[in-house]
Amino acid sequence: MPLYEYRCLSCGHTFDAIQKFSDPPLKTCPECGKKVEKCVSSPAIQFKGSGFYITDYTNKGKKPATGKKAPAKKKGAGKADKKAPSKGG
Repeated sequence: MPLYEYRCLSCGHTFDAIQKFSDPPLKTCPECGKKVEKCVSSPAIQFKGSGFYITDYTNKGKKPATGKKAPAKKKGAGKADKKAPSKGG
């Protein structure tokens, strides 16, 4: 169900109401009982699933989208460093 935002024309109180599409708009302020108007606000949309994240559009095996060359990997960069010998031994 959608969340609607209302504002009182008299006292300026703003509040939200969860209503069905078929419900009539609210007419009175819960604070002062005067007339309210429905505000226009941006919808709260949450995209879920694949296809909505930047990581879903990676260029696998291709050059980066910026036109720059990918940095070359150094030989042995992924290997762990060797342990230094301990002095206690």
